[in-house]
Amino acid sequence: MAKTWDLDKVRNIGISAHIDSGKTTLTERILFYTGRIHAIHDVRGKDGVGAKMDSMELEKERGITIQSAATNVHWGETEINIIDTPGHVDFTIEVERSLRVLDGAVLVLCGVAGVQSQSITVDRQMRRYNVPRIAFINKLDRSGANPFRVTDALREKLRHNAVMMQIPIGLEDAHAGVVDLVTMKACYFEGEHGEKIVEKDIPEELLESAKKYRQEMIGKVADFDDELGEKFLMEEEPTVEEIMRAIRKGTLSLELTPVFMGSAYKNRGVQKLLNAVTDYLPSPKEITNEGLDLDNNEEKVKLDTDPDKPLVALAFKLEDGRFGQLTYMRIYQGTMRKGDFIYNMANGKKVKVPRVVRMHSDEMQDIESAAAGDIVALFGVDCASGDTFTDGKVNIAMTSMFVPDPVISLAVRPKDKSGADNFTKALQKFRKEDPTFRVHRDEESNETIISGMGELHLDVYVERMKREFKCEVVTGQPQVAYRETISQVGPYDYTHKKQTGGSGQFAKVVGRMEPIPPEEEKNYEFSDNITGGRIPREFIPAVDKGFQEAIVKGTLIGYPIVNVRMHLDDGAYHDVDSSEMAFRICAIAAFRQAYEKAKPIALEPLMKLEVSAPEEFQGNVMGQINQRRGMISGTQTQEGFVTVEAEVPLSEMFGYSTELRSATQGKGEFTMEFSRYNPVPRNVQEELVKEYQKKREEEAKK
Repeated sequence: MAKTWDLDKVRNIGISAHIDSGKTTLTERILFYTGRIHAIHDVRGKDGVGAKMDSMELEKERGITIQSAATNVHWGETEINIIDTPGHVDFTIEVERSLRVLDGAVLVLCGVAGVQSQSITVDRQMRRYNVPRIAFINKLDRSGANPFRVTDALREKLRHNAVMMQIPIGLEDAHAGVVDLVTMKACYFEGEHGEKIVEKDIPEELLESAKKYRQEMIGKVADFDDELGEKFLMEEEPTVEEIMRAIRKGTLSLELTPVFMGSAYKNRGVQKLLNAVTDYLPSPKEITNEGLDLDNNEEKVKLDTDPDKPLVALAFKLEDGRFGQLTYMRIYQGTMRKGDFIYNMANGKKVKVPRVVRMHSDEMQDIESAAAGDIVALFGVDCASGDTFTDGKVNIAMTSMFVPDPVISLAVRPKDKSGADNFTKALQKFRKEDPTFRVHRDEESNETIISGMGELHLDVYVERMKREFKCEVVTGQPQVAYRETISQVGPYDYTHKKQTGGSGQFAKVVGRMEPIPPEEEKNYEFSDNITGGRIPREFIPAVDKGFQEAIVKGTLIGYPIVNVRMHLDDGAYHDVDSSEMAFRICAIAAFRQAYEKAKPIALEPLMKLEVSAPEEFQGNVMGQINQRRGMISGTQTQEGFVTVEAEVPLSEMFGYSTELRSATQGKGEFTMEFSRYNPVPRNVQEELVKEYQKKREEEAKK
């Protein structure tokens, strides 16, 4: 294996898009053309088999991708590791963790709907990890498909320098193939599954249009290559190699997005896309990866994609397979062999590599070793998602990935006592697998609370407990993750005294709390302004600790407090009676004193909502959004469909999917993702305060 490992011929790519743009269908065709599978099954296939990459029963039933699946294919001499990621916003962590370890991506767009809300989110994630991408406009066989409009949307909505590399030969029912603007050939996909690519001269009626778009394409890519730029200015004809070299340079510098097109479902355009992946997306050598040097104050160090250097690998995804925990690893540097000892940088534990496999959705193939630039899976390695492994020669950790906070909670308990063990096992497993899935016990009500990114996210986990762990659960009402904050400065001046025989307790703190503007994105900050030894230095951390304990639960509606800066300006102590504990207790009481004066307010999560439905239902859709305290930010009409964008409080969105279906005869769809926290209206705040007080009174009676 190691001898033939040529890094220039390796691509690690992800396929991401808005829900229902055809990612999984596209991946299915890629597997077929690369000889990985010998029959094509569709996502909601009549044959009941389902797409290869949707291996989970739930995925087959719902026709959506829940977990990102990995596979490995060969296209010509190039080895491609592909990760098919979910499009649904509730599974956003799957996209984050995949992009964290990938070198390039294919952004799939629907030829009819174009750039949708989730395409924008995925694009933001690609930018966060500096992932070069190419775009594929899918579904050109559908009525209303228009790749020219979608390319314009890429430029306007996503600010991409999007350049068409192809133009369609016919659209909708007449879609027959594509014109390749680089080689100036018409490509048709013939045979039962479009496996035969037939190149012909460009049809007469498309020739003028092809020349125009080719000229436009060369003009844009000429910016990335001086030789090509000169030829363009002199109006000389460039060679195919020169054009391809310039496209590659532009793509790798993230300043160009080449646009390809076709219909995965009708088997058109997929092979050309595979060529583009090998021609324009980077090999592992062309990407700069950085780690943090733990011996040197977490300074950034560059990692070399070199199989002979010390090993550095990142566990980016965990799954419980039939044979125990399966850990997906991206190897950034060095080589990992079966039987080697590796060290987990998070806890310093040494583990033996019992088995290295190459994944193909839910099938696997054993391999002896894997080198830098590869993505493989290991069995029997106990770790958490995001842990770094090395061979012990270096002390390096990879930077962690971005994990959004959950916005919705649900109280759950096993239906009967016999399921308690399995219930605990399921929660532990899901927590390890998914960093956005949180579990905690509510001390007051003694309930187990699960939190996640949306209703569908938690629904899927409740359903998985039933199927995978044979544990039926009872769920309570969904709870919104409210927050509390302050609206003005609140001073405090508090003395804590306690005298009960022997040594007492004494501490005094004086200062103020002030709101932090939300754009600073800080939940809490401590400012120590003590001079002249008014409080001994060793007690200052105890004051900070007390404040931090106090923000965990506010006194207004019982939710965490955010955006607060605590200033400690003065205080006093006693030589004998002062202690860390006295200052901590004093700080908690001082915080509450100031909090009352700082006019606390409740905040609620606002969601970005995008609804699309046939035009005749526009009034119903907008009426429903207004009823739910929504603020409509824009509407667009395309091909008889209207798309409404709005911001709506999450608390008003429960049961929305059922209502939308009945108001649009089942034709409306929506996507929703967290946008920001916003103060709740006064009448809603009063309700929340009443509820919280009632709950506290009930607890007190118990």
